[in-house]
Amino acid sequence: MLEPILMLGVPLDFILFGLILLGIAFFHHHTLLIALTGLAVIIAYKIAFTGFTFGTGLAGLSLHMEHEWVTLANLFLLLMGFALLSRHFEESRMPDKMPALLPDDWKGGAVLLAIVFVLSGFLDNIAAALIGGTVARHVFSGKVHVGYLVAIVAASNAGGAGSVVGDTTTTMMWIDGVSPLSVLEAYVAAIVALMIFAVPASIQQHRFSPIVKRPPGVLRIDGARVFIVALILGVALVANVTANLKFPAVLDKIPVLGLAIWGAILVTAPLRVPDWKIMPETFKGTIFLLALVIAASMMPVEKLPLAAWRTTLGLGFVSSVFDNIPLTALALKQGGYDWGFLAYAVGFGGSMIWFGSSAGVALSNMYPEAKSVGRWVGNGWPVAAAYVVGFFVMLTVIGWHPDAPH
Repeated sequence: MLEPILMLGVPLDFILFGLILLGIAFFHHHTLLIALTGLAVIIAYKIAFTGFTFGTGLAGLSLHMEHEWVTLANLFLLLMGFALLSRHFEESRMPDKMPALLPDDWKGGAVLLAIVFVLSGFLDNIAAALIGGTVARHVFSGKVHVGYLVAIVAASNAGGAGSVVGDTTTTMMWIDGVSPLSVLEAYVAAIVALMIFAVPASIQQHRFSPIVKRPPGVLRIDGARVFIVALILGVALVANVTANLKFPAVLDKIPVLGLAIWGAILVTAPLRVPDWKIMPETFKGTIFLLALVIAASMMPVEKLPLAAWRTTLGLGFVSSVFDNIPLTALALKQGGYDWGFLAYAVGFGGSMIWFGSSAGVALSNMYPEAKSVGRWVGNGWPVAAAYVVGFFVMLTVIGWHPDAPH
């Protein structure tokens, strides 16, 4: 890889990536076009001038994509598959029972966020966010405030931050030899953060559209669809745990989790046909995220700043615009981090902007009105405040205990 071209001391790669993010922020009705155009410009620039990590020209691009394809394939399969899962869940009529089970004031919204948080601890955070979004659509009669959508994404990301099966980044740490107990410490910050953002978000939602209590009546639950949802989630959990414990080397070669989920979807299709009609729109949102992930993977980030709690706090904000998977890979390579703090920062930090996490992109596919940086940040500011407070509570209670540098 050649030296990057600098403009005012900043590699041109980062300037191009920043222009993509600015374009998405200001022209949120054209996010896919901006992301794909920006990616094409970055690829052309790197082919012509700087090359890639593994070589120059088209050969370097080919080697780069060969290195990234498993991550990209998993993201693609997960986003597409979990969208179908959420439709199965919605059509099972289970969400229609939730208004009767949740408190009918603002506390009902807070309880739903807590449920999403818990689900994300043992499910993928994409699935937890989509289930939360599906339930919210029913209990709030289709009127879900953008601030509450931000809270759903934040709850799913916070819930997965302390679990090695709850988020891709924590799973990466587990594969690299980090103890699950070290990651578990992230829940100190994550629970504090949940308590901080859940209350204002739920009050905001209650004022916008409260939970509607429906009169009691006969509600026919589609047991077959409930079974399909449970089976898909169970397969995802078993595949994730088994692959990490028994066949970790396979995870770098095959998109195990995504293939397992799609296997379950196709096997159960004769029982209940999936809602294939949602695939075109979901595909657009998925390609958008993949374009950003590919562009981020091409940035010349060969080393992070010296590992420290201040660096880790900053990485949380960086992960809201920069894919957290390469950030985590760099941190693991460098060493010297307290892994509980890093898990919280890169896992929860992406909640601050809608395209900062795969859960945010997935939920925005369901609620297109959330695809606005201005609306997301303006209505979801409690999430950013909760991130900072949770981090410093963890720092005070547990303290910074870094691993030995590699």
